[in-house]
Amino acid sequence: MTRVLVVDDEQSMREFLSILLRRMGFEAETRGDLAGTRAAIAEGEFDLVITDLQMPGGSGIDVLRAVKEVTPDTEVIVITAFATPETAVEAMKQGAYDYITKPFKADHIKVTLRKALEKSALARENRELRRRLEAVEQGGEILGRSPKMEAVYQVLDRVAPTGVTVLVLGESGTGKELVARRLHALSGRTGPFVPVNCSAIPEGLVESELFGHVKGSFTGAIADKPGLFEQAQDGTLFLDEVGELPLHLQPKLLRAVQEGRIKRVGGNQERVVDVRIVSATNRDLKAEVGAGRFREDLYYRLNVVGLEIPPLRDRREDIPLLAHHFLEKYANAFGRPLLGFTREALELLERHAYPGNVRELENVVERAVALETGEYVTPGSLPQPLTHSQPAHSGNLPELPSEGLDLDKLLASVEQRYLDEALRSVAGNKTEAAKLLGITFRSIRYRLQKLGMEE
Repeated sequence: MTRVLVVDDEQSMREFLSILLRRMGFEAETRGDLAGTRAAIAEGEFDLVITDLQMPGGSGIDVLRAVKEVTPDTEVIVITAFATPETAVEAMKQGAYDYITKPFKADHIKVTLRKALEKSALARENRELRRRLEAVEQGGEILGRSPKMEAVYQVLDRVAPTGVTVLVLGESGTGKELVARRLHALSGRTGPFVPVNCSAIPEGLVESELFGHVKGSFTGAIADKPGLFEQAQDGTLFLDEVGELPLHLQPKLLRAVQEGRIKRVGGNQERVVDVRIVSATNRDLKAEVGAGRFREDLYYRLNVVGLEIPPLRDRREDIPLLAHHFLEKYANAFGRPLLGFTREALELLERHAYPGNVRELENVVERAVALETGEYVTPGSLPQPLTHSQPAHSGNLPELPSEGLDLDKLLASVEQRYLDEALRSVAGNKTEAAKLLGITFRSIRYRLQKLGMEE
């Protein structure tokens, strides 16, 4: 039950406020001086304190300071029959929620009480989220603490020290690289963590990037160059979007993974490498194997242990924790003293579908921190698609009108909508938007040009 402490040296005022509070459904305790108040707040936390300004043995400002020293989130309302501008300013400077002069109307103080209690409850909710956040942060990014993520962590922590190859599966933006970094951090390996996005390297350069080349092996090869396998010696090589690797290079990758031996492009010397391989993809590699676009033997070699990261929409209980993590990250970066989210803003964040997953949530919070001017992030700082989002996508198609429809126009409209949404969720990055939509970079450029959306 909500606990309110009333501090006033007049018994009649203590009784009046106690009756009012109990009728509002709150638990009320009373004290008549500063010493009694200090004893009460030492025994337990109150949700709200109402204090008179002038009392024997100490003032309402002293009560205010005493409360804030013990429980900074507890709101304090100061009431007095001897109001002056100076005392009002001092009370507000010391952190009072409001300053009310006697006599006051019961309706007026009821409204003030409820607003103060809402603010106090909001502060406590955000403080609890910060406490939970501190309990799970390990000096870097986090992915959440839902039961589904705990199951991922359990497998991850068991396999990290073993050195087996791991295939991380999941939609774009779920945090596959963060999982790979955690695997490396817990592996005990002394070498570096070397990430590479296989879809971002031009096809003609993939072999050279991975395995290196010798001087003169092709036009522009003016010196010997070690590849990423050699750079990751004694460490971890993270092959993101491994499903994009050209088929003709997959046997060479298989040999490197299986035997720990590589040859630079144009070279004859075999080099021994000790590298832990972690791969990731948002494609269905089994389907790629069936379609002949990915080698079956390489698939099984990379997928000794598979870790599937659930999309954010399937673990909504992680959203408040992640949102507060990103809030603190960008509040510190931008120098904004934000305390958290309003209840309405957090509810909007929790119900959004997040096609861009954790990456989209981070972008949303970064934008909100940049725009917010108050102490808490409000719905007004969230993007419009979020404030109009539905709890879930029904997936139902509109009925076919009796007069028919223009299918090409409808499909183009749907295509444009999803292109818009994908680009918005990744701040306009076409490479990331293509990954989110499960298409190639060339394909997204073609589609944008076709629809007149290319800048």
